[in-house]
Amino acid sequence: MDYAATLLARLPGTSARRSKDLRQLIETLEAYVPAEQVELVLKAYEFGAIAHQGQTRMSGEPYISHPVAVAKMLADMHFDSQTIIAAILHDVIEDTDVPVSELEELFGKEVATLVDGVSKLDQMEFTSRAEAQAESFRKMMLAMIEDIRVILVKLADRLHNMETLDAMPREKQARIARETLEIYAPIANRLGINHMKVALEDLGFRYLYPFRYAVLDRALKRSKGSQRQIVRKISERIMKAMVDEGIQGDVRGREKHLYSIYKKMAGKKRLMSDVVDVYGFRIIVPDVNTCYRVLGIVHGLYKPMPGRFKDYIAIPRINGYQSLHTTLFGPKGLPLEVQIRTTNMDRVAESGVAAHWQYKAIDKSIATPQRRARDWLARLNEIQQTGTSEEFLESVKVDLFPDKIYVFTPRGDIMPLPKGATIVDFAYAVHTDVGDRCVAAKVDRMLVPLRSTLLNSQTVEIITARGAKPNPNWVSFVTTAKARTAIQKYMKNMRSSESIDLGRRLLDRSLKDLGSSVRKVGKVRLHEALEELGIKDADALYEQLGLGERLAPLTARFLIGEKEDSPEPTSANLVIAGTEGMVVSYAKCCYPIPGDDVMGYLSTGRGVVIHRNSCGNLANFRKQPNKWITVSWEEGIDRDFSSQIQVETVDKTGVLAEVAAVIADSESNIEEVSVNNHHEDISSMTFLLQVKNRVHLARILRNVRKMQNVIRVSRDNAMKNTARRMK
Repeated sequence: MDYAATLLARLPGTSARRSKDLRQLIETLEAYVPAEQVELVLKAYEFGAIAHQGQTRMSGEPYISHPVAVAKMLADMHFDSQTIIAAILHDVIEDTDVPVSELEELFGKEVATLVDGVSKLDQMEFTSRAEAQAESFRKMMLAMIEDIRVILVKLADRLHNMETLDAMPREKQARIARETLEIYAPIANRLGINHMKVALEDLGFRYLYPFRYAVLDRALKRSKGSQRQIVRKISERIMKAMVDEGIQGDVRGREKHLYSIYKKMAGKKRLMSDVVDVYGFRIIVPDVNTCYRVLGIVHGLYKPMPGRFKDYIAIPRINGYQSLHTTLFGPKGLPLEVQIRTTNMDRVAESGVAAHWQYKAIDKSIATPQRRARDWLARLNEIQQTGTSEEFLESVKVDLFPDKIYVFTPRGDIMPLPKGATIVDFAYAVHTDVGDRCVAAKVDRMLVPLRSTLLNSQTVEIITARGAKPNPNWVSFVTTAKARTAIQKYMKNMRSSESIDLGRRLLDRSLKDLGSSVRKVGKVRLHEALEELGIKDADALYEQLGLGERLAPLTARFLIGEKEDSPEPTSANLVIAGTEGMVVSYAKCCYPIPGDDVMGYLSTGRGVVIHRNSCGNLANFRKQPNKWITVSWEEGIDRDFSSQIQVETVDKTGVLAEVAAVIADSESNIEEVSVNNHHEDISSMTFLLQVKNRVHLARILRNVRKMQNVIRVSRDNAMKNTARRMK
């Protein structure tokens, strides 16, 4: 402290306020940091004060007051000295001429890296969660992955800025407040730092909606007088009951913060009196066993509300939060919300990853919140390696704004998932390999479809098979970022492989049509052509051809040196087997099946789309004959294809079931069915079926036509209603 006094006396323009702030910071640090590290913090303060000399904040205060306040917030959370030094210097790189190299030389690489990371975050601006600059958001998440302390310094920086936001113009206040509510408060929540989350939310609410805030604040202050008396009486009664049972602990009346009241009113469309008149109590006891004993005591004093008990001790929240929650019928029927937890749980609930800060600990699994945070960051790192910045942002939103459920593995392990998660989400949450090889599942020992939505406390068993692969359709119903990313990665790899194979076949057919082949073209000419086209290798060329981004007939002519002035369709025939995967698809306007006369259309980005020759949509593509290729079916195809039929029946009860039964008896599955009563006596039914080929479809049509209540059945008429559905 003598050094601090000398330092303050030596620095120009040192105010009593600055002296007090620095002394408070040093006093806090001395309680948990060695003396030599406190000296380093003072050295950083001296360096920062000189670097920021002459700079002031919008409020008129010397600029150094802000970094010191940020450092004090982090010191109150017992962060290590490197974090405190980085907090003091966090604006030096951006606002002064000091380079990163100088910080590294004076304070070490770790501090310099932290300051550099925070400086980069300071340059980011967001408009809202929905419209956030995706690449900036991605950089912020990656900074967290590299060193979580970067975002913790940024959170403290944002909190102090929010506390001093009065000096800003109204428009800037609203923008910063919205950004705080939609980006930074959720991150604080996800990291379990409750006191920061609450402060950021209330300040964000105050500056984003000042009139709503003022109304709620006045109403809450008016009700506090009577509330305090009720809270005191109930607290004393609970405390007396605990003492009678020989239990030591602390009972605190818990005040609701304004933003949570506002969210409940807005979300549940409830009056303010319904929300404010809920009394909160927090009971702190020494150990877990006592938590459950106290739960019994409060349930004996006041009747519990059915369905309102939650055990977050046995099943912690995703951010490491633990507590027992129960809601009781208090005096005169007033709802009492009670939280029961240990001293350590209370510390974790308020500080999350900052509780028992062990960044330097060798075994990082010691502290549950840190481990959970790092597990989350590891998942973010996995997600960010695939896809665009926008996809990454959408994926992270799921984690930042969670509404969780908890399910069990067969061994009793707890798996937290977002509300609405499916079996496939669970499988990928267990492990990517389990998700990839998932073929079936049991929920509470009953077989269920993979798209089934999971509910709280269910036990889920995944059945896998060697050689099984993800189904691309899964991406339409999964909700978690990990599942979606894994499926999309597989689809991308599969699509690339299939398009390369198809492109090679298309080019080979086109070259044969011109009396040549890839072998005759030769490696030298192929290499020259790739350079002229600006393509890195042959596989990249084949992939473009397979995806329809480049036309095989024109590419073939280019390779052998012919001119491209006569873009006619190639007569070479592509044989399809129905197993080509994602780069050969079947048009939903005409539903081609083996036995139909078909043509292939090269659709950019989708590969080859197969149409029936009689399809009405063919007329739309007459202007692009070079995109059509001749296609034929391979002999002996053994797989199911979609086909559509239309059935007109007498409008009678049970006819739909009768027709469906006949279709099932004809060895066909019904994918979809729709019914239209276009006449008071006639029903029109459209069925989407699974068939093997034209012979199979003809048998189905014949069997349906024989039915007593069927007036008409056709395949082609169904196309009239679906001609617009080209793709």
